[in-house]
Amino acid sequence: MNKNKLNGQYEVLNPWAEVDPVPLRGISLRLVDLNGRTVGLFANDKIAARSMLPVVEQKLRERFPSLKFSWFLLDENRDVMETKDKARLEEWVKGIDAAVTLVGD
Repeated sequence: MNKNKLNGQYEVLNPWAEVDPVPLRGISLRLVDLNGRTVGLFANDKIAARSMLPVVEQKLRERFPSLKFSWFLLDENRDVMETKDKARLEEWVKGIDAAVTLVGD
């Protein structure tokens, strides 16, 4: 910071570099509308995650009454792609339009 001795003000410099403005985008296309869609609710095996499932479903259903839901409950607390649940997960994903992941301790 440099203090301007004439008027008692400070010049503050931003430590972040200047970057090209690249628009942010998700890794997949976003749904325009949730009405009539199927939302997958994924929960790991921690007790808090499973207890949140009905609450999240209820809150989403209040906003989007025509939503359908499909739950996926992970049987063990590991990377699902390294467990016996991998094939079950891959099949589950084919039947949903969007997913919400619940993880809780």
